[in-house]
Amino acid sequence: MTALERALPGRDGVAVFNGVYLSVTQEVEDRLSAGHFHHGPAAEELTARFAARYLAAVDAAAHGGRPSPAWRPLFDLRRHPAVQPVQFALAGINAHIGNDLALALRDTCVSLGCEPAALEADFDRVGDVLTGLEERVREELMPGPDLLDIADPLTHLVGAWSLDRARDAAWGAFRALWGLREQPELAREFAERVDAGVGLVGRVLLTPLRPCD
Repeated sequence: MTALERALPGRDGVAVFNGVYLSVTQEVEDRLSAGHFHHGPAAEELTARFAARYLAAVDAAAHGGRPSPAWRPLFDLRRHPAVQPVQFALAGINAHIGNDLALALRDTCVSLGCEPAALEADFDRVGDVLTGLEERVREELMPGPDLLDIADPLTHLVGAWSLDRARDAAWGAFRALWGLREQPELAREFAERVDAGVGLVGRVLLTPLRPCD
């Protein structure tokens, strides 16, 4: 992610999200080192699997492929001049939390041979980091007085999305996927529907907003 930050132009929508996500991973790593998590090895495994899904989307786009539907709006609109940085950041967070988190939780349980309850406390601790992140994103990336013409619609748009609700939905999706683990066709269909639904939300978050003439 650090190399990606250096490689991408600052106004690129993926670069905006990458900068936000880099700060999250650094904070999580600091908390892991400080023993903040209930089950350090499980939290470390989850963090690695979670990040890998974002990097897979980056890699797919870089090699001419298409990221998953949840990520597609961000990569499709990453250079749109009428989409604001706060929209790019929240669209990336939406894709990562809404789709990737449930899959990373499931894969972590499979890898470690544990039940969902074993991850719940650390899921909440990671959530604390993410909640602080959302507040910073809204404070630091909302446009200044030079874009007052779009301030009201932008405030309405980004205010309609909630990280807490996205986290709750991700945990619910994870529990559903875990319950379907012995029915792979149903699990795959469910995951595809979640992926598509998250992508739809992302496309709404990236609605272009132009200042009035």
